[in-house]
Amino acid sequence: MIPSHWYNIVPDLPAPPPPPLHPATRQPVGPDDLAPLFPMELIGQEMSRERFVAVPQEVLDVYRLWRPTPLVRARRLEKALGTPARIYYKYEGVSPAGSHKPNTAVPQAYYNAREGVRRLTTETGAGQWGSALAFACAQFGLECEVWMVRASYDQKPYRRSLMRVYGAAVHASPSAVTMSGSKVLAERPDSPGSLGIAISEAVEAAAGADDARYALGSVLNHVLMHQTVIGEEALAQLDELPDLVIGCTGGGSNFAGLAFPFLRGKLAGEGGPVLRAVEPAACPSFTRGRYAYDFGDTAGLTPLLKMHTLGHGFVPDPIHAGGLRYHGMSPLLSHMYELGLFEAVTRSQTECFEAGVTFARTEGIVPAPEPTHALAETIAEALRCKESGEAKVILTALCGHGHFDLAAYDRYLSGEMTDFTLPQERIDEALSELPG
Repeated sequence: MIPSHWYNIVPDLPAPPPPPLHPATRQPVGPDDLAPLFPMELIGQEMSRERFVAVPQEVLDVYRLWRPTPLVRARRLEKALGTPARIYYKYEGVSPAGSHKPNTAVPQAYYNAREGVRRLTTETGAGQWGSALAFACAQFGLECEVWMVRASYDQKPYRRSLMRVYGAAVHASPSAVTMSGSKVLAERPDSPGSLGIAISEAVEAAAGADDARYALGSVLNHVLMHQTVIGEEALAQLDELPDLVIGCTGGGSNFAGLAFPFLRGKLAGEGGPVLRAVEPAACPSFTRGRYAYDFGDTAGLTPLLKMHTLGHGFVPDPIHAGGLRYHGMSPLLSHMYELGLFEAVTRSQTECFEAGVTFARTEGIVPAPEPTHALAETIAEALRCKESGEAKVILTALCGHGHFDLAAYDRYLSGEMTDFTLPQERIDEALSELPG
């Protein structure tokens, strides 16, 4: 059954997260500060202290196109690994866009349409979020304009084709369409782009139009809350509670969506699983970033967010997991990491694709590059169980399929894919530009 409510974890935390700050006054932002970008309903959810928020009937009607999503025990993977561990995965690739992203795209489009907005702007890395928002806008009669990170725009042409099928206009970012994009191109015409740059362009386009608003696919509280349909369904579907929950993290929505409902009992003193976030070694905001106030975009158009960041000017190398190429982490997850509520580890690109191939050859699903990070850690944990004899129950989020990512798999299978070790001086340089 599809959950009737989203779960807001904020009221259950032992300490509230630091608020976003206005970059000019350094005071907490209020609804009026966010109104040029978001509809009031979403602003209310962003700041809500209610533990549960009802899912509107109109959103449930669209959710029914693919929800509830399957929870599958990976028996063939277990057998291939020879592990006593029991591995489950929650498969979000059955959505129209092929990922978990429509879980928040649909309510965002709905609330904007209800307030009379005509057009939504957004950024996208790998294209999963752009595809999801384009689909959602088509359901509610909205126009959609997407800035797609140049590296992914070039690597994944059929993702941008899918967005156009749903009716979206798609620009490679940085683009000459906006002032912020033009500035980047003037300084570096061959820029591979970044999510930070693309956010700047989408925010600039929305802020300059009365009938447009901006939609974000990760990072913010209301986005993470919408994704909790994943974990709520998994709780109802599982016959046994997991010992370990594993998810990949870029901005944090997929991991939060699966993990937050399992953390609810733990926060109430009832016990619960270990939670583990997995990020790319080439863009390690949790494990190598600084917990500080920073801009969510490159141009400094957003409020200041207290988060684990590599610096808003950091441009990651064009790894194939484009959805994880973001300089910062969700402020809510960053706060929770500081509270010690979950672990974080990194995985390299080649070991992730190795895990993706192993999963495809056993379970039959080709995963998107992003969830291969969680799969690599899942396989590693299962092999540790093989050595120790522990029969752990492991739950992971398979947040999307890799049908649009086969060029990346080709590079891996042909031996052309390499790992990138991020030099500390790159991080230090970007962090030196944090707002004082």
